[in-house]
Amino acid sequence: MSSLRVLFLGGSGVISTACVRAAVAAGHEVTVLNRGRSIRRLPDGVRTLQADVRDGAAVRAAVGDRPFDVVADFLSFVPEHVRTALDAAGRAAGQYIFISSASAYQKPPARLPVTESTPLRNPFWQYSRDKISCEDLLVAAYRDQGLPATIVRPSHTYDETLLPTMGGWTDIARMRAGRPVVVHGDGTSLWTLTHADDFAVAFTALLGAPAAIGEAFTITGDHAPTWNAIYGWLAAAAGVEDPQLVHVASETIAATAPDLGPGLLGDKSHSMVFDSAKVRALAPAFGTTITFDEGARRILAFYDAHPEWQRVDAEKGALFDRMVAHVAAR
Repeated sequence: MSSLRVLFLGGSGVISTACVRAAVAAGHEVTVLNRGRSIRRLPDGVRTLQADVRDGAAVRAAVGDRPFDVVADFLSFVPEHVRTALDAAGRAAGQYIFISSASAYQKPPARLPVTESTPLRNPFWQYSRDKISCEDLLVAAYRDQGLPATIVRPSHTYDETLLPTMGGWTDIARMRAGRPVVVHGDGTSLWTLTHADDFAVAFTALLGAPAAIGEAFTITGDHAPTWNAIYGWLAAAAGVEDPQLVHVASETIAATAPDLGPGLLGDKSHSMVFDSAKVRALAPAFGTTITFDEGARRILAFYDAHPEWQRVDAEKGALFDRMVAHVAAR
């Protein structure tokens, strides 16, 4: 493939940073537009533009008359965001890639594995419903106006900075202190985890691909361990031999902690296994090369090397203590 001019709206997040690196490695000319507050280092040669993507005039001023073959939008979450991004930068491009979410797929899933033809419906989580509305807008624009849109649906994609558990670093601190850690459900549901570097392989293959226009793609690996295994690998990486895992029903957690409920009932409490054959047809090199046993070691190595990231949430810890006490009293 010849070199493409690619504009990333975002480009400094967990997923997008890895995609920027992969696009540069593939020989593309990459520009990143965001507010300039990234904690992640971009590769040499990436052009940076600074603007608030919610401000269409600011984006147009920053982009100017630079032409782009692809605009990859990692920062739109509701239809108004999409409209702003399209009007400011996306409509003139040869391809507009929208990052949606696999949480938009039917919950609970009627059948596994989930494919691109699985219905989009999530009555539990507004975030997912908003992503569905964004997709509806883009599908209509493709059908009615020929907008060259591509939709990408990642599930749980992580790098060394992202802990997948409810409590984040609070859970690790509790493990190391010998305190119990709350796990939703019975811990046996399957959860697909995809490292951002693996995701980026498939994403890069979609750049400028004619077969990707007007299509939606699930991008996940095939690594779907149980939640008990996920917590166990994190404990092992943290040097904890026998973590105390206390299982609490997801519905109970949702009733006790409303901020945790939507993400659990609308996603993590269900076994989520995906068929990524569609994207693999365009990205034959894509696959799981980093499983979470290795991912957990990388995460703990990062946090141990960066004490400033080790933030314990006392309020959440107290909440977990109440849940543990409730289970013990039954």
